[in-house]
Amino acid sequence: MKDEKESLQPINFNINFNKGAISVNNINIGLPPDFLSKREKGILSEDSALPKELCTEAAMALWSKVQDAGYIDENFQPKISRTLSAILADEMAVRLEIAEKWKTFEGLWNRRNMYRDYYKALSQSQTLAFQEKMKRIFK
Repeated sequence: MKDEKESLQPINFNINFNKGAISVNNINIGLPPDFLSKREKGILSEDSALPKELCTEAAMALWSKVQDAGYIDENFQPKISRTLSAILADEMAVRLEIAEKWKTFEGLWNRRNMYRDYYKALSQSQTLAFQEKMKRIFK
């Protein structure tokens, strides 16, 4: 008879948190052997909620900086206004050379018409100061 643990098959879960709260207790999940090494290198798995363009080593370095600055939470969701979020998305897209920036960030942040937020931000006085902060953060 085979050992009971050897006969168990792994189960994969994809959970996205957009709104509300979920509370779960006593879940055991088998992780792939290379999961921790990918996490240590700052590379998330293909199953992550991040689009592939925002899951690179360079992107993870930027995410870390804006998270340390308090602009995003641990789930890569913005903690700043819609207009400043659009400026952040634009800055990241330029640095990461993302061609479809609005599509990429709208999908991640569950937003629509971010280009309008961006153009609205350009007419706000706070935007120039925020852009200067972004330049210092991304150095």
